[in-house]
Amino acid sequence: MSPTGEVLIEKHYRGYVPRTCCDTFWSEVQKSSTPQEVCPVLVTPKYYLIHVQRYGMFFIANVQREVQPLLVTEFLHRVVDVFRDYFNEVSEESIKENFITVYQLMDEMMDNGIPMTTEPNVLKTMIVPPTILGRVASSMGVGDKSNVASDLPEGMLSSIWWRKKGVKYTNNEVYLDIVEEIDCSIDTNGLMVTCDVSGEVLVNCKLSGMPDLTLSFTNPAIIDEANFHPCVRLSRYERDRVMSFVPPDGKFKLASYSVCTTGQAVILPLYVKPQIHFSGNSGRVNVMVGPKSNLAGRTIEDVVITIPFTKSIASTNLSVNHGTAHFDDASKSLRWDIGKVPKDKSPCLNGTVQLAPGAETPESGPTMMVDFKIVMFSASGLKIDALTLSGEKYKPYKGVRFVTKAGKFQVRS
Repeated sequence: MSPTGEVLIEKHYRGYVPRTCCDTFWSEVQKSSTPQEVCPVLVTPKYYLIHVQRYGMFFIANVQREVQPLLVTEFLHRVVDVFRDYFNEVSEESIKENFITVYQLMDEMMDNGIPMTTEPNVLKTMIVPPTILGRVASSMGVGDKSNVASDLPEGMLSSIWWRKKGVKYTNNEVYLDIVEEIDCSIDTNGLMVTCDVSGEVLVNCKLSGMPDLTLSFTNPAIIDEANFHPCVRLSRYERDRVMSFVPPDGKFKLASYSVCTTGQAVILPLYVKPQIHFSGNSGRVNVMVGPKSNLAGRTIEDVVITIPFTKSIASTNLSVNHGTAHFDDASKSLRWDIGKVPKDKSPCLNGTVQLAPGAETPESGPTMMVDFKIVMFSASGLKIDALTLSGEKYKPYKGVRFVTKAGKFQVRS
């Protein structure tokens, strides 16, 4: 479903479901102040509506019997990930332009309401991704060849169904990205109220044959809860706390995890010091941003500060010494694009705001949202000990990169 409530595609697996169920969902969206406030599971007398929101669109599943909600949620996320892998983006335009491929993927990913093939690497051997040349040929009426394979891919009936046989590369390489997100809330005194860290292990595998990899960590006790790709041997991880697996070919998500923050000091990479005070019909704004001393020379990139002011703001007079600031008069929010935080000075935002005549003076300042990214930095302190290969004779090139990003990072003023 599009952000405006238009149903872009629908797929029925067990009988026909009237489209009026989407009207029920859209009425709940309109009742909420923001789409994020809609309950992920809506209960009606006849069915359950389970949805996820990504890329500004809603992906909804209609369930008519008792089922694990997280199973449906995970399947919907897999659908979105496959669309992104196939079309490079997930938008109204990409779905409408490739609706035939979308329905072919939906047929393969679920059968009679039961999730089946959700691995992108396997799906690509069954359904060829669309190309610009293929679209041009189809528009000219010369694209007769179907993009659906007539035979099952090799290995589908084996115990290692996620990897095809006979993979060969001239240069054998494997790259690991450890991407962590910080969800944090900081009070007006600069003290941490809540802080959660979650992460993903993303792999880009370009290895020949049938390699067997083992990933071990220096401090595996940091990982609290983990969700693994089917290739990971769960019994080995529970026994030795190492990830042993035969990887799929290409890009895939090996694992997602959460970090136990109880008794564990989370490393916050930057500080934000806001001072927003209102008096009478005006207010004074001063925000300072800078890196903390624990970065060891690493640069904080893509820093964006969003300040949602009260709706009674009439005008602003704000200036910055680094980056650009833009005030949206419709939403009454300020977006300060800092980019890279310089090491020789602290970016500052200064100025005043004016309230509309007769408006009440706000009792407290707004809660700011902070976005950032740091390469080669781990907020949890997780460290990789070794990545070893067995089953093949070659020595591959191995690359590991840590990336820390802001999730829901809030600073109260």
